[in-house]
Amino acid sequence: MSNLKQADWELDFYSRPIIESDGKKRWELLIISSPDFSNTKPFKWEKRCPANEVNSIWLGLALKEALEEAKHQGWEAPLRLRCWRTSMKSMVKRAAEELDLKVISSRRTYALVEWLAERETNLYPNEEGFLSGPLAPPPAPILNQAIPLPETVRGDAWSWASIPIGMLKEAQDWPMEFNGLIPIGEIKNDELSIPGLRIFSKDRSLALAGWLGGLEPVKLLIEEKKLLLEAGQDDRWLVTDLDQKTANLANQDLSKTRENSGGLQFIAVQSTPEEEFFAGFWMLKDVM
Repeated sequence: MSNLKQADWELDFYSRPIIESDGKKRWELLIISSPDFSNTKPFKWEKRCPANEVNSIWLGLALKEALEEAKHQGWEAPLRLRCWRTSMKSMVKRAAEELDLKVISSRRTYALVEWLAERETNLYPNEEGFLSGPLAPPPAPILNQAIPLPETVRGDAWSWASIPIGMLKEAQDWPMEFNGLIPIGEIKNDELSIPGLRIFSKDRSLALAGWLGGLEPVKLLIEEKKLLLEAGQDDRWLVTDLDQKTANLANQDLSKTRENSGGLQFIAVQSTPEEEFFAGFWMLKDVM
């Protein structure tokens, strides 16, 4: 049995706010392994790309280097590559196919978003050529029309719920089949309530959880009186219509978790409200 560690990789291949000596923007490939509830140090890898070599050939060679370095550090090839930039999706897929790596379009790249924010705050401003002046704002994302959840992901019933973060810190010990657990971070107030959605399906909870995981759930949000789930790269699913009172309550809960716990949320799938076994449990974060 292999003693090598394995995880998904979160990948970003894109330009940075730095002008190089040749007058062109810096391009970087950043890779970080998706963390779990263990304290395993993630695999991190970065490589600069000349602006005139931004193509799938360069990226494929760089990915091969990353795989070799990962193995040297005790990691197996990733289960999947998560790519969240729509504009780079085709290039990443072409490069990955040459190495038999599976690419999925997903914004469940919470570790990568945190790493990028750290670099944009602490690293890039100290680099020569940093674009420190006022920049044109990035184009506003085009929000797809929310469509009803597929029949395969609809349960018999649902409820809006909350879990104290102290209990959530023990989630790795809960009995569950499918999970998307992520590190919680240094939040000391164990009484903080984390909001989320519980879905119940008496006869097909495992199948429902499998389908839900395949959607790559990212975050829950309220628009008007609708409960929406953002997933994948740019998917928006209508979970249900709400009455005004429930919509207001859920919106307040989601605002509080953005302020107090980094936008942490959850989705749970169970056969019944009394069942202690989770067919699926995902932690989500409203960070992008």
